[in-house]
Amino acid sequence: MEVKIGVLHTPREIVLESGQSAEEVERVVAEALAGKSQLLSLVDEHGRKILVPADRLAYVEIGEQAPRKVGFGAL
Repeated sequence: MEVKIGVLHTPREIVLESGQSAEEVERVVAEALAGKSQLLSLVDEHGRKILVPADRLAYVEIGEQAPRKVGFGAL
């Protein structure tokens, strides 16, 4: 699952591959935005924990990773 996180006043977004389902990521984001926790906490595929202050979240994009295309075939 690819997750992109936009942070306020930061020109770059955080992009990570998570083993969590889309529903789990959405639930964690909703809890952070509702004030139940002060941090958005996600774990990537390598076991690293990503923490973002909930009041600094600009957006969160949740989507499946697109397969990479290789070669020069017709599109």
